[in-house]
Amino acid sequence: MRSQARQNAILRSLRRRGAITIESLSVEVGASRSTIQRDLSSLRDEGYVIIAEQGRGGGLYLDPGSVQTTARLLVPEVFALKIGISSMRAAGSLPFAGLADRGLSKIEKALPSDKLRDLRKLLDSLYVGPLAPQVDVSSVGETHSDLLPAFERAFLERLHMTFDYTDAKGALSKRRVEPQAMLVLPPLWYLVAWDPSRADVRHFRMDRISCPEVFDGPPFRKRSIAFDAGVQPVRYV
Repeated sequence: MRSQARQNAILRSLRRRGAITIESLSVEVGASRSTIQRDLSSLRDEGYVIIAEQGRGGGLYLDPGSVQTTARLLVPEVFALKIGISSMRAAGSLPFAGLADRGLSKIEKALPSDKLRDLRKLLDSLYVGPLAPQVDVSSVGETHSDLLPAFERAFLERLHMTFDYTDAKGALSKRRVEPQAMLVLPPLWYLVAWDPSRADVRHFRMDRISCPEVFDGPPFRKRSIAFDAGVQPVRYV
């Protein structure tokens, strides 16, 4: 488990359990006692107030007041929240969608100007809309587990990626593309990419992609992507 994911897991345990020992945290996140102690030190440096109660029955406590004022979200994390909430809205009447939208709006408004600028650039590449009622979704499959981390890296860093793609007729092809945008039509997700071999934009359904690979190198240039009138980019409000 990476350090950021491990620290997030520690925070979740502290919030959920109220009090927990280092030994219990070590078992929960699968890390040594010394690693947990280093993570706790890093979290304290970020401003989280983590109190250690000594003696029998003691443990670690998270002061809830520290979370509200010091939690710092990265731009990709806010972008990820935007994807989830926009997808909830497009999917229809889901519980708490309105509350989630308002909460995210408060987070966005608290971003400093440089992070807000970066968020807007990402949102220019995110399009969400309702799925047309005539579209058959009976064949929708599972998204390969190795696709998501590969796509996230290629999309955020603007790197080329290759993958195997099976089209609607079952034909398999090898593609090398520039991931330019995301199109979300719940329950379908599409990678919208520039395909140099065809000198055109192509839409790839995520559940039809397999064997993805990301290539390091100079980032590709951003291209303008046009969508139908019913599909709108997600904007900062």
